[in-house]
Amino acid sequence: MAKPIIAVVGRPNVGKSTLFNRLVGSRVSIVDDTPGVTRDRIYGDAEWLGKKFTLIDTGGIEPKTNDFILKSMRNQAKLAIEMADVIIFVTDIKSGVTAADSDVAAMLQKSGKPIVLCVNKCDGIGKVPLEFYEFYNLGIGEPIAVSSVHGHGTGDLLDAAFEHINFTDNTEDDEDIINVSIIGKPNAGKSSLVNYLAGEERSIVSDVAGTTRDAIDTIIENKHGRFNFIDTAGLRRKSKVEDIIEKYSVLRAKMAIERSDVCVIMLDGVDGFTEQDSKVAGLALEQGKACIIAVNKWDIVEKDGFTMDIYRKNLMKDFSFMSYAPIIFISAKTGQRIERLFELIKYVHSQNTMRISTGMLNDVLADATTRVQPPSDKGKRLKIFYITQASTKPPTFVCFCNKAELFHFSYQRYLENQIRSTFGLEGTPVRFVIRERGDK
Repeated sequence: MAKPIIAVVGRPNVGKSTLFNRLVGSRVSIVDDTPGVTRDRIYGDAEWLGKKFTLIDTGGIEPKTNDFILKSMRNQAKLAIEMADVIIFVTDIKSGVTAADSDVAAMLQKSGKPIVLCVNKCDGIGKVPLEFYEFYNLGIGEPIAVSSVHGHGTGDLLDAAFEHINFTDNTEDDEDIINVSIIGKPNAGKSSLVNYLAGEERSIVSDVAGTTRDAIDTIIENKHGRFNFIDTAGLRRKSKVEDIIEKYSVLRAKMAIERSDVCVIMLDGVDGFTEQDSKVAGLALEQGKACIIAVNKWDIVEKDGFTMDIYRKNLMKDFSFMSYAPIIFISAKTGQRIERLFELIKYVHSQNTMRISTGMLNDVLADATTRVQPPSDKGKRLKIFYITQASTKPPTFVCFCNKAELFHFSYQRYLENQIRSTFGLEGTPVRFVIRERGDK
């Protein structure tokens, strides 16, 4: 069975994301004094008294609004409420009970889910202020005083939430999950893809660049296996990133790449390749991640019988620094080739985690050095004694030789090509470490 789910909800700027980060134990959700920073559902795994659960941070609920983003945030919060086993309703003691709090409380009561009332920003030690008792008027039950900044009262809050949860047989094996981050420049269709895969509006989709801010996790299980898709904020040029919240978003996207196994580099098929796409791909390359180049919006690209071949050849030139990455043409709107995308994700992940025996590697090395003699300089020729694989993710090979400075980059590339032609290693970078005999 899956871990129990606790949703953190409330109106904007009451400290939901601060509480979420405190309970999860890391800065997963962006925190800022600006209302409406969190827009989508943010998931995090947490543990209290040896019991594990999943926490969902939501955007602030504005019960009465016609603004598109705010309405979408409200819908995201409703979806989180539907999924949750328990709801933590966060309020703010500094502003007291507002009309919006009463509207949110009424909405939560209609859901029929267990509700724990959290009165946040009770930062003092000792007796709670008199304003605390005002929150009984919401009719939800006994409020719990909490300081999400200092951590006071969070234990009592979780104890109250756990009273409504049956933890029997709630176990989940995460070892077989493949973490996939969807990266690219703004408006390439990253959120649309995640929504299509999830079969619901998991992330807010809008033509406004920068709609997605946090890195949003979505667990998907199907015939291909279990996947955690991470929707990230679009990465723009540094000169274009002025808003402090967007700077946080870019940092979150980079962190999402770090914790992923596979990166799907999303391109806008209508706009074509841009310099920013190569920079985004470079971030995945630096981290040694398995990569797939996905050209989105293929359903609206004007094409004939030769368009895909021409497009592919041009992309191979543009992404010459990662020629190993497979290219797929998809449509997040219609679902075109999405099944093939799942197959590619599994394939490149297996390539990224491949282990090759030392004996097989040295057979390839002997054949390669026979075909093309190692380079020499001033009468001194490079001798490669043996090669072994040191690690995976990405496959890293250690070559022991007589003189490291003779091991020219071009010969490393030649050996890499020989290893790739024998073992595949498609979709993953390969790294070489050169050691002179006697080096530790």
